[in-house]
Amino acid sequence: MSHRIGFDVGGTFTDFTVISDIDGGMQFFKTPSTPDDPSIAIETGLAAISEELGVDPQSVTHLGHGTTVATNLVIERRGALTGLMTTKGFRDVLEIGRQTRPHLYNYSIHRPTPLVSRQLRLEVTERILSDGVIETPLDEDEVAAAAHQLKDMGVEAVVIAFLHSYRRPDHERRAAEIVRSILPDVYLSISSDVLPEFREFERLSTTVLNAYMGPRMARYLDRLGQRVADLGYDADINTIHSNGGLMSMRTVRETPVRTCVSGPAAGVIGAAVVGGQAGFDNLVTYDVGGTSTDVSVVVKGKALFASDRLVADYPVKTPMVDIHVIGAGGGSIAEIDDAGALKVGPRSAGADPGPVAYDRGGSAPTLTDANIVLGRLDPVALLNGRLPVNAQKARAAIDEQIATPLNISVEDAADGIIKIAVANMNRAMQSVTTEKGYDIREFALFSYGGAGPLHSGDLAEESGLSTIIIPREPGTLCARGILLSDVTMDFVRSQLSIADDASWAHVCSTLDDMSTQAEEWLTREGVESANRSIQLTIDARYDGQNYEVPVALDEIDPNGLKDFIEAFKTRHRQEYGYDVHGRDVELVNCRAKAIGGLEKRDAQYVPDTSAPSLKKSREVYFGRENGWIVTDVHERERLAAGTHLEGPCIIEEMSSTTVVHPGQTVDVDKDGNLIVRKTM
Repeated sequence: MSHRIGFDVGGTFTDFTVISDIDGGMQFFKTPSTPDDPSIAIETGLAAISEELGVDPQSVTHLGHGTTVATNLVIERRGALTGLMTTKGFRDVLEIGRQTRPHLYNYSIHRPTPLVSRQLRLEVTERILSDGVIETPLDEDEVAAAAHQLKDMGVEAVVIAFLHSYRRPDHERRAAEIVRSILPDVYLSISSDVLPEFREFERLSTTVLNAYMGPRMARYLDRLGQRVADLGYDADINTIHSNGGLMSMRTVRETPVRTCVSGPAAGVIGAAVVGGQAGFDNLVTYDVGGTSTDVSVVVKGKALFASDRLVADYPVKTPMVDIHVIGAGGGSIAEIDDAGALKVGPRSAGADPGPVAYDRGGSAPTLTDANIVLGRLDPVALLNGRLPVNAQKARAAIDEQIATPLNISVEDAADGIIKIAVANMNRAMQSVTTEKGYDIREFALFSYGGAGPLHSGDLAEESGLSTIIIPREPGTLCARGILLSDVTMDFVRSQLSIADDASWAHVCSTLDDMSTQAEEWLTREGVESANRSIQLTIDARYDGQNYEVPVALDEIDPNGLKDFIEAFKTRHRQEYGYDVHGRDVELVNCRAKAIGGLEKRDAQYVPDTSAPSLKKSREVYFGRENGWIVTDVHERERLAAGTHLEGPCIIEEMSSTTVVHPGQTVDVDKDGNLIVRKTM
């Protein structure tokens, strides 16, 4: 029997999903994360899967990996000492950035400190113009001198980013050869490889982040590979990256910046597949973990993508699933601020020490503690009994730090913590739906993560959503999503020319070259020819505009300029509601997405109906309007397809707990998904 294993490293737990390639059987596992070295938790989980679930490491044909390592290196400022070599006169582009402020009138907010200090930003003489013409040749002696200077400063990584190198990378590549001869062991990133796209600041910022992450990411991958091999696993490890596809360890080493939303992207891809199978093509994905809440949108079965985002306030420009993240999770700390008001998050207790109820030294009450105090979570143990909890300590912490200072009951304090967290989550959800022109009534809420189903009933009430979908073992959906992903990589080249016959011929030639590049990458990744496909896109805008819209191409057609312009106008009207008659169209970027389809078999639902699903009852607090209600608690793995339950009820499983409120019903579909609907 062969198996595939997906694992996703979160801030609090590391999640595992195991799928049999023979019968589609699916098993799950969770273990506490080890933030100092995430590979330890992965090793612990894989060892337990072998011992407790009986999976032979030699039977595993695929290992999929979701990681937060790259992002955490930036958030915690633990990256490598990095040097920068750039065109003379442009050393301060990294610090100047864009002349925008996140809060125009708040002068207490400052830009983050550049990841390359000024003394490590060195200039060399060279100049390539925006049309690719060499105005000033590269001064190779200056490059060598700068490399020696960076060597004396002890840098671990070097960035080479010259002006307009996206048009012509010759100078960057020659400079890289010189640097490599002087610093053979340094981690080297050149902007024309990482992001051959115009907009100097974003290209520079992305390349700097890539280099800053590179050395430590490589060491983590080395440890991970060794630990997995020591357990007897022979399968290659593929890592999911920000666009929802997989790439090899080699590619991750080269471009770790592509993994900034690795795990969350897997969750959205998994939600799109599972939601589509359940008959819901329009979804708001809602992933609540230990430290954060991630929300995104799936429209007509497809995840939405963005070309840039901020990672710890640093711009990153690379294709990625469009995900909005806020600091609200099960470990979010509740506290009274300086004005005497209750707030929840963004500070988190994380995996260490964790919530007070985990009894591992945590002293600040969290969202998880509030749910335990109100009976929504089992007040005895979680994770099928593997994680004991101390409800008395949680209650005492909320009483002392929240209820007593506010002169309210412990129940009201805990309920208030949940309401504030849900209000924060609702604002995040509105930002990806209503604020982008989507009618939220046309969407279902796809709820996952360890704490998503715990709060989705509250969120549905807050937002007006009427349907909630909760997949099996929702706390491990990101790990499952990894097993539903294909091998992919995005390639881009900037064009920047008015659309006419000459520029269209050049675009077609460029797309031909990029298709060849994509095919070569798929060959390197070991993808069979029959499983390959390439998606082509051109970013375009009206002449004079600042931002472009993507237009998909079915084929490279040298005679297709007129059809492309009509397709662009249609896409522009869809995005902005109008077009501009008589205005030239500018071709901005050519894009090619290489896709290597992997054989996938999603899980079959075979519930254990040898005993009733109802295992006990307990008192649960459903707000001041309902108070404490004796509520039935069901084991999810014993719920047969077609089961119908009336709220209130609690449904428990290893990775999560679903709370069904009064006025809601829940049905189990053929795939084992819970479909929660509002009836009142």
